[in-house]
Amino acid sequence: MNTIKNHIGINIFSKAILMMVLLYSFMTVSARNLKVESPNGKISVQVFNENNTENAKWFLKVNYFNDGKMAETISSIDLGLILSDGISFTDMKLLKSSKPLLIKENYTMPHGKSLQRHNTGNEVVFTFENKEKKKLDVIIRVYNDGMAFRYSLSGKGNFTVQDELTSYSINQETTRWAEKWNPANEGLYSSMVGEKIQQEEWCYPTLFQTKDNNCWFLLHESAVDGSYCGSKLSNKEDKNKYKITFPDPKDGRGKGESLPKISLPWKSPWRVIIIGNLNDIVASTLVDDVAPPSVIKNTDWIKPGAVSWNYWSSNHGTKDFKTVCEFADLAVAMDWPYTLLDWEWDSMGNGGNLEDALKYIHSKGIKPLMWYNSGGEHTWVSSTPKDRMLTHENRVEEFTKLKKLGVAGVKVDFFESEKQDMIQYYLDILEDAAQFEMMVYFHGCLVPRGWAKTYPNLMTYEAVRGAEWYNNGPEFTATAPVHNTILPFTRNVVGSMDYTPVTFTNSQFPHLTSYGHELALSVVFESALQHFADRPEGYYELPDEPKKFMREVPTSWDETQLLQGFPGKDVVMARRKNNVWYVGGINGENIEKNINIKFDFLDKHNKYKLRLIKDGKHDKQLVTDDSVIESADSVDVKVLRRGGFAAVIFSIIN
Repeated sequence: MNTIKNHIGINIFSKAILMMVLLYSFMTVSARNLKVESPNGKISVQVFNENNTENAKWFLKVNYFNDGKMAETISSIDLGLILSDGISFTDMKLLKSSKPLLIKENYTMPHGKSLQRHNTGNEVVFTFENKEKKKLDVIIRVYNDGMAFRYSLSGKGNFTVQDELTSYSINQETTRWAEKWNPANEGLYSSMVGEKIQQEEWCYPTLFQTKDNNCWFLLHESAVDGSYCGSKLSNKEDKNKYKITFPDPKDGRGKGESLPKISLPWKSPWRVIIIGNLNDIVASTLVDDVAPPSVIKNTDWIKPGAVSWNYWSSNHGTKDFKTVCEFADLAVAMDWPYTLLDWEWDSMGNGGNLEDALKYIHSKGIKPLMWYNSGGEHTWVSSTPKDRMLTHENRVEEFTKLKKLGVAGVKVDFFESEKQDMIQYYLDILEDAAQFEMMVYFHGCLVPRGWAKTYPNLMTYEAVRGAEWYNNGPEFTATAPVHNTILPFTRNVVGSMDYTPVTFTNSQFPHLTSYGHELALSVVFESALQHFADRPEGYYELPDEPKKFMREVPTSWDETQLLQGFPGKDVVMARRKNNVWYVGGINGENIEKNINIKFDFLDKHNKYKLRLIKDGKHDKQLVTDDSVIESADSVDVKVLRRGGFAAVIFSIIN
């Protein structure tokens, strides 16, 4: 009897010891400083669970410190995945966290908002275990301009991701600028706060400003590849909780699976949050920084530049050989290296066919770009040529022809889905095009996901409500001025944007923006292939100095700085190419303004010549002023309602 009591006592004692060991183990993990900080100490990400129990739901919390003030950027980010076969990473135990790893990268881009890229961050890997003893790593990187995190699963096996639980909790008093979800990403942005917050599905990227105005942040994703789908944000269930959401099954005419299928080992796309002041947001290259490095070793053939484009002024322009020649002549007159043959080049007439047009273009010393329908059953659009990009065999055959014809690049249109198979289709096009040294840009497409770093032959994307919408109805006439001042803080932050800007004449529906506003868009908007969309006389009839500006304005930049601005109101952007600065300023509001430009971004040891091209007395007048400035100077510029200005600044050589 005593022996039995002793055994019982030993078992109770052993269990007590075991419980104490487990509790101590958990307390040791919990007592750690589960925090990752940026190298400059301004951004911190905490890892926590609300219950402080061993198995629990885990969250991230993001804070931003600036000028001695702390802003709670995001109060919590839900973590977790639900896979097929009943595998759930919801309630989890934190097993360990790695030592901080310093991430320091320098790389070069052949185009974009800055060519020499530098980033520094700290990475920590947190390893969790679910109830079935399966492990999930959450990799967190905190950079000086934001943070990114992703999931990682090791081992073997094939699964369907039933749901990704990633969700961003945003304070109701945080103002947000968001675009309602549409497959082409061509909507308008709505500004919302408090009771005015709408509950919808939303496109990337989405911009937020904290209540105290101390912090801005932008939500996006990067490094999406064929192992996953593109995602979007939804606050339908909770207006202040933006959850990662998979594509609608109906997208792409219902073709393809909306739930991604993964094979282990696997890593998710990066969930990216750019954080800081507005200049930090605009200048950030974080979406590219976390993407995989370039797979193209020799990029000498990748040449950004301006393009003449006949579609805006004549919807069926490429069908007409004489129109094609007129726009080739425009490119020559304006010193632009490219002209685009848009849809219907395969049915060209009125004096010549495709071969005749290409021969004419080459005789003028410029290079043609050509349009393609993405093809397949995923698009309703029947415009030709169709299906020539659809398979590897199609692409090899077509790129072989294009190479012989001296075509420099292709525009591929109408994707209409961000499902996993469509993500792979995009990347297959880029991969095959690179083998033929062919530049690519996408229309009717997703917003940038960092692919231009991996495939720098990807020059630009549409994914924006651009000047083409002046042809789609009367709405854009009234909404364009404000819309133009939101894009530099949202869509254009994350990659090149083919807005097709700088149109002085009217197409089917008129502008309210001034000539100064339109000229400024060549600097305010960044696109490695910048399609200037106006008809030839729109540029030929400009005064000499604006015309010279349009000939010389670059389409890729060494440095980008926001000088001032606020989404929906106005923007002043400065971009540098070599030793020359270009400045563009636009007013989105229906009031005249005096905008003060400070030049403290210039070298204080030099003097500079400022050539300022600004609004005149009315919308269609441009006035040019020349002056000598130094970095301590500032200049007041009067802009009209919905007006603007452009400037060139270059050093005076003593």
